[in-house]
Amino acid sequence: MSAVNDEQGPKASAPGPFTCTFWGVRGSIAAPGAETVRYGGNTPCLEVICGTQRLILDAGSGIRVLGHHMEPLTGPLEVDIFLTHTHLDHIVGLPFFSPAFSAENRLKIYAGHLAPERNVEDVLNTMMADPLFPIPVNALHSNKTFIDFHAGETLQPYPGITVRTAPLNHPNKATGYRIDYAGRSLCYITDTEHFPGRLDDNILGLIAGADYVIYDAMFTDAEYTAKTGWGHSTWQEGVKLMEASGAKTLVLFHHAPRRTDEQLDAIAAEAAARRPGTIIAREDMILTL
Repeated sequence: MSAVNDEQGPKASAPGPFTCTFWGVRGSIAAPGAETVRYGGNTPCLEVICGTQRLILDAGSGIRVLGHHMEPLTGPLEVDIFLTHTHLDHIVGLPFFSPAFSAENRLKIYAGHLAPERNVEDVLNTMMADPLFPIPVNALHSNKTFIDFHAGETLQPYPGITVRTAPLNHPNKATGYRIDYAGRSLCYITDTEHFPGRLDDNILGLIAGADYVIYDAMFTDAEYTAKTGWGHSTWQEGVKLMEASGAKTLVLFHHAPRRTDEQLDAIAAEAAARRPGTIIAREDMILTL
């Protein structure tokens, strides 16, 4: 119950928590094993809590573990999944997301990179079809809604929560997201390739002044020379974007599947020396805004 002041009337209740939990941080393909145990081997999935609402960014293999953690929650659950794109590493976990099988739950799946040529429901049906997969999308018995939009639109999934979007430079296209809630902002910019010699205006506009920017750092500058056209960026480019945009904390993400824990430790040290406060995403890490 909100506090009441007899002279001034009801006070507005304080906003609820704004957190981001990492359930998958690896890119391209899951990479379990002894060399990736500290940072994690699951592919992209983030859980963002804005007050009482849960937004999920991408449905890589990490969403399976998230689903297990959600099972004790009392239903019905309302879950919104925002996909950056539908390459396999970003959707492969969806058929294993246990809340999607409960008919009492409501599931909304957003994608901004497919329209007008295709739609997200069609793509997911293609993935979950014989002979590639044994059950179809309609075996996920939750109340499903598929929402296609154009990257660049601003979405308002719930009162007080604004999701801005922008197109990213990636094969078959991708979408970047910025979530604004309670005066704070979280940006999710993954699977994008920078433009040598200039900064990406779409990204600069999206991340301007943001509190956290989660950025595609699959390669280093030294590696990128042999990876041009693969659709990914470097941590050094992330630093440049942060400095030009006035954003605050850089979070390096989408780790290469062959990148070991020791190699990520070395990148963490180098990136923090270049831009103090920079951190590297790892599974189970929680950002509190």
